[in-house]
Amino acid sequence: MKIHIIEPLGIDQAKQESMKRELSAEGHELVFISDRNQDVQEIIRRGTGAEVVVIGNLPFPAEVVQSLPDLKLLAVAFTGLDHVAMEACREKDITVCNASGYSTISVAELTIGLIIDVLRNMTRLDPLTRKGGTRDGLVGFDLCGKTVGIIGLGAIGQYVARLLSAFNCRILGLDRGKAMPGDLKIELTDMKTLLESSDIVTLHCPLNESTKDLIGPEELALMKSSAILINCARGPVVNAIALENALKTGRIAGAGLDVFATEPPLDKEIEQVLKLENVVVTPHIAFATKEAFLRRADIVVDNILSWAAGNPKNVK
Repeated sequence: MKIHIIEPLGIDQAKQESMKRELSAEGHELVFISDRNQDVQEIIRRGTGAEVVVIGNLPFPAEVVQSLPDLKLLAVAFTGLDHVAMEACREKDITVCNASGYSTISVAELTIGLIIDVLRNMTRLDPLTRKGGTRDGLVGFDLCGKTVGIIGLGAIGQYVARLLSAFNCRILGLDRGKAMPGDLKIELTDMKTLLESSDIVTLHCPLNESTKDLIGPEELALMKSSAILINCARGPVVNAIALENALKTGRIAGAGLDVFATEPPLDKEIEQVLKLENVVVTPHIAFATKEAFLRRADIVVDNILSWAAGNPKNVK
């Protein structure tokens, strides 16, 4: 079976060789492509002849799906699938699996980092300190004891809750009728109560039709003027114009953003929040750590071997 990994997975040569050995031992042929290219025709060329294609967050539109007649399994080395033409895959009976769980720890840790950065003005204080400045006007706030609203209580949201418990935070979550682990002290409530009560709102929900613009003008208007918003989920979950206005007018105090309407590099003329001082931004890196990349490589291999053995895992 031919397996084409058509974009880099962030792993070193030693890990690539390890993957090749593991798959070759089962009679499979693995091809690595070492650069990322979003051109549709190039994606088609790279996937041609493969029964299994592996991508990370490379866009995989319907045109690509329809142009790869040999494709049987799309192994996505990522958690979210909003970049994949899922309906086209279903129509062609192509199995799609993701690498669920590989970045849970990584995203949760960056979430805590962004919260503390925004609360303590770390990013703003760094260049100021280097220029001989002081803390004047930039004294921040403790995380300890704050009320944090978590929107999206999957694996990442739950792990964020576990980390926040160490800071003695009160944790609110949206009530979706799903039971939470007994050791997690999460108060399940409705959206209005969560937004009105939280000092920090952090997003960990997938992007789909029901979550696009989930946080818009009405939702931001419910938040405390002293509250901050953290988005390590997907950019379009938050209405960009509404957020910009809320930050400019002081409707909310600040934001920490790892995701945007488009993938970095960002155009400052389009992403207006980049011009605001009360925003800390990172270039969609929450999922990306050395350890996470190793974990997802292992999950990808396991997904492929399990599917080949007739016992597919992480199927979406």
